[in-house]
Amino acid sequence: MKIADISEFYSPTGGGVRTYVDEKFHAAARHGHTLVVIAPGAEDRVEQRSGGRLVWVKSPLLPVDKNYRMFWHSAPVWQVLDAEQPDLVEGSSPWRGGWLAARWPGRAPRVLFMHADPVAVYPQTLLGHVLPAPTIDRLFGWFWSYLRRLNAYYDGCIVAGRWLGERFARHGLERIMVAPFGVRASAFDPTFRDETLRATMLEACGLDRSASLLVIVGRHHPEKRLGLLMRAVGKAQKSRKIGLYVIGDGLMHSQVLAQAARMEHVHVAGQVRDRQLLARMMASADALLHGSTAETFGFVVAEALCSGTPLIVPHAGGAGDLAAGAYAETYEPGNMSAAADAIARLLVRERGPMSAAARAAGVGLGDMDQHFTRLFSLYEQIIRDTRPVSTPQS
Repeated sequence: MKIADISEFYSPTGGGVRTYVDEKFHAAARHGHTLVVIAPGAEDRVEQRSGGRLVWVKSPLLPVDKNYRMFWHSAPVWQVLDAEQPDLVEGSSPWRGGWLAARWPGRAPRVLFMHADPVAVYPQTLLGHVLPAPTIDRLFGWFWSYLRRLNAYYDGCIVAGRWLGERFARHGLERIMVAPFGVRASAFDPTFRDETLRATMLEACGLDRSASLLVIVGRHHPEKRLGLLMRAVGKAQKSRKIGLYVIGDGLMHSQVLAQAARMEHVHVAGQVRDRQLLARMMASADALLHGSTAETFGFVVAEALCSGTPLIVPHAGGAGDLAAGAYAETYEPGNMSAAADAIARLLVRERGPMSAAARAAGVGLGDMDQHFTRLFSLYEQIIRDTRPVSTPQS
């Protein structure tokens, strides 16, 4: 089959969407499918890929983050779809790209892939420290209505976590299908732990190897709550020596650097593009510290598990879904003091048993090959069973 994916947040500079889509190309090739990814770019251009092609559509920059661009006019995207005549169209976001896929006048069935919980990404991130999550959901009932209207155009709604499917169903989304994500366990392993590297990371934080080492990995975006995490470490540092090693880049990088400069024993390393080095760093940390509740799955959290690295995560979202008492401490999302307490609780525990339990849990998640096998099977089922999509009345 030929799949056209309108991938609104595919960026040439990297990020989780790019990592996922690149794996999807390889999976399409293995399964004998053709994948056409349509992404907003600096110019109109086509890149041939194993498994298909990447079609860049000239688009303006996204004002709030220069790493991304935004689809503007529908015609250029629809022209690509008209030329490709895909068997199935995938909309990969609930924003402009999702509506472009929904309203394309072609006859192919289409699916909406919800990679995240938008209410958790924005409202709960900004308001979670003052309002409980159910209250925020009620305040943003207008958004759930918007999402239901978009969902009505689609023949299926794909999520990568059962918990997220259940959440969306409670808010009225229909035709939800689950294709669980996985992780390549062989790329992250406890045997990659390197005491010399750990000492080097602690030295960058201004500490010796007797201190505890926490690592944060991810985009510098409000949903990651990096400011809260750094403040939580600052509070936990009052009772023991802790170094915080921050890996990543993004929208809030300058603010992260500024806050780290005002704190003790926090080092911002920037982006680490060498995946083998990242795996060694992950395994060499005493724990992963994480703040987001918006992710469907939490690839970084899963990679930490495969590395045998214990978790300190909020008890919600994809990260909370992967946490268990044998290898994790959880805290109330958006609560700095609760996060500091979770750090203190975990660092007094014996790491060895936690590491073994984390590794077992990570391996048990399965890999991305299983995800794509399930995903493509769902797409083939939709193509077989679905009549041409009918446009709801406005």
